[in-house]
Amino acid sequence: MIKKDKELEDGKELQKNILREKEKGTPDIEIGRKYGVTFKYIEKVITNSKGLNISSLKVSKKIKTLCPKDFKEEQTSIWSFKQRGNWATHSGEYRGNWSPYIPRNVILKYSKPGELVLDYFCGAGTTAVESKLLGRKCIAVDINENAIDLAKKNLNFQISEQRPLFENEKKPLKIYEPNLLVGDARNLKFLQDNSVDFICSHPPYANIIQYTDSKKGDLSFLDEDKFLEEMRKVAKESFRVLKPGRQCAILIGDMRQKRHVIPLGFELINVYLDTGFKLRELVIKRQHNCKTTGFWYANSIKYNFLLLAHEYLPIFEKPISPLPSYINDRGLDYSLIFLAIEKPPLKRKLKEFETTTVWILPEKDFEKQLNKNVIDRYSSQKK
Repeated sequence: MIKKDKELEDGKELQKNILREKEKGTPDIEIGRKYGVTFKYIEKVITNSKGLNISSLKVSKKIKTLCPKDFKEEQTSIWSFKQRGNWATHSGEYRGNWSPYIPRNVILKYSKPGELVLDYFCGAGTTAVESKLLGRKCIAVDINENAIDLAKKNLNFQISEQRPLFENEKKPLKIYEPNLLVGDARNLKFLQDNSVDFICSHPPYANIIQYTDSKKGDLSFLDEDKFLEEMRKVAKESFRVLKPGRQCAILIGDMRQKRHVIPLGFELINVYLDTGFKLRELVIKRQHNCKTTGFWYANSIKYNFLLLAHEYLPIFEKPISPLPSYINDRGLDYSLIFLAIEKPPLKRKLKEFETTTVWILPEKDFEKQLNKNVIDRYSSQKK
């Protein structure tokens, strides 16, 4: 009994020390080394203490600018933002939140000023902030009341005057305050059918980042199969409330378990397609400055696996005239085609492997570097 009490006391002291380090702004990797704890443990301590998963306890909310410098809309299906964006009240404090460049791009592309944007995984309110800045109405929902409280703080700023959205526009932009609600994305009964102009959201990944201290209804605690089952309910509600002919943008990534990739992104895309949506666009988003890479980089080299450095941003569209239920418009299943190729000769002069799932190779030695990474990594005869 005395031993258990001592262990409990030591555990509480460790948690206090971790929280003190976070208050000082100490990076997670340094905390892990100092106290011999994992990244997951640090997350759990913060979530249990604060009621939500935030990466920093020391964040300045002083607004320097209300819009990104030299912003241009993305025009291809590959998006890469080296800086996550820190205009208005945006920051990376909420673990796993998306870069504000993503909602800014899709809101501008798929909605008009004054239209209604829905985000049913609100988190810290990134989408709601962008909707406010861009003159859109917004309903933002989250299962965690602590996240909603944080989002309200992030939306607590004034825009001094109505202004045109872009310099070449003369019409002033009307500002709408977002409506923030504690609620469940699987049950949007407060919304009427065909009432939303655009859906824009970043759901939790299945059991990757946990956003609450085991709150009922938190999908981030579910395994892959259960997560997809519950997301099917979210997809059905999305289809119900979205206006015909309008779009739904969802950011999702893959997972790695026991050395193998689980294509969660593709599986979730199929869930939305099965609900009745069409896939209008599929954007590949490159990840930069991922906070977990410091823990995994060395092991990725040692055990020969790639760090997942991409996510998917499918843009779904609700058909204006839904197909009859007896018609399957998913297309044909294609069998795999295997090609027998001879291993090309390669002088071993290149020194470094690519270590993520996004490869940026120079045009000059493209084939050599591609062969180096693929053949030398996975050849059964590699030395």
